[in-house]
Amino acid sequence: MAVETLTFGCRLNTVESEVMRGHAETGAATRDLVIVNTCAVTAEAGRQARKAIRRLARERPAAEIVVTGCGAQVETADYAAMPEVARLVGNDAKSRADTWSRPGPPEARAEVDDIMAVRHAAPTRIAGMAGHTRAFVPVQNGCDHRCTFCVIPFGRGNSRSVALGDVVEQVTRIVEAGGREVVLTGVDLTAYGRDLIVGSTLGGLVQAILARVPGLGRLRLSSIDSIEADGALMEAIAGEARLMPHFHLSLQAGDDLILKRMKRRHARTDAIRFCEAVRGMRADAVFGADLIAGFPTETEAQFARSLDLVADCGLTHLHVFPYSPRPGTPAARMPPVPGEVVRARAARLREAGATALAAHLAGEVGRTHRVLTERGGLGRTEGFTPVRLAPDTPAGVFRDVTIAGHDGRLLIAV
Repeated sequence: MAVETLTFGCRLNTVESEVMRGHAETGAATRDLVIVNTCAVTAEAGRQARKAIRRLARERPAAEIVVTGCGAQVETADYAAMPEVARLVGNDAKSRADTWSRPGPPEARAEVDDIMAVRHAAPTRIAGMAGHTRAFVPVQNGCDHRCTFCVIPFGRGNSRSVALGDVVEQVTRIVEAGGREVVLTGVDLTAYGRDLIVGSTLGGLVQAILARVPGLGRLRLSSIDSIEADGALMEAIAGEARLMPHFHLSLQAGDDLILKRMKRRHARTDAIRFCEAVRGMRADAVFGADLIAGFPTETEAQFARSLDLVADCGLTHLHVFPYSPRPGTPAARMPPVPGEVVRARAARLREAGATALAAHLAGEVGRTHRVLTERGGLGRTEGFTPVRLAPDTPAGVFRDVTIAGHDGRLLIAV
């Protein structure tokens, strides 16, 4: 029978869905199974997941629907109350093979353990991801920080790292299977190594991968906390051409008081200084960022500083989140910004992002880039900018292309 996964949220969830699929296809071959891997970062993420579950139940009434992920971990009662859900699986159990070798016992419909008791991050053992040119390698899970708006530590637990040797082994496996690009991912990626031997850092991991896996064409980082970038990482940025010059930053806001109320660890000037430093090392550096619009107590002047951060940091790719109160977080108890103001500010941030992206795309016209091709006639530059290629271009190869134009969203190659 078929095993289907439906994934919401982060890249870590994407990889974990692939791991679950593999386990389920081996251990649940006689079941019609749908695994819904949920996200809890915003209320909207939960709403979309529950809507999808109800649709699945209508379309596939014989299927066993199992819900897992951060939503199952922190909103257990909400999902358990849905008659469409056969079983809930917590974030710790979802990547274990024995979880998927059997249906859940009726008396344990919600198999959600204490995620804060988990102390180890298990390495993945897959050689790639179906339908993806890039392979994502989780190297870290959980978070020790407690930003006032964020529920994810309660869904993922405390920070824990995959041993360096296991990461190198996984990257080697991917390259031997034909992988050309690897993305290191985690919940708090720049916290990598703190729970391992003294001196372990993300930069040290990056340098080890590039030294020990010479056949790897490209290495990327998912979202990073710029204030936690270590010296070895900065050395790699400056000197390792195979480390791609695209950096997605967890900035969240551009006003210092709002950052303090968020319990972030950086100030506005720290973010600007990091971007200037990286751009001084790599002139081709491209920056993305997460930004929250309408955080509680945010005034128009404070929001304007977030808006100005797009230009001050030279941001190109924005992920904009209208503030969404999460139950149990300190920010949910702070004086809220009216909903219509939150939505309007999010729209203004997205507009600023679209303007910045258009300027970036225009600046690429006439340049030549080495593109890694994807399915459907698409590719990505070193800076992660999407490029439209000929429809019959094979996926998974490097091509040197000249940029002829853009359509406001992606580049168009000759």
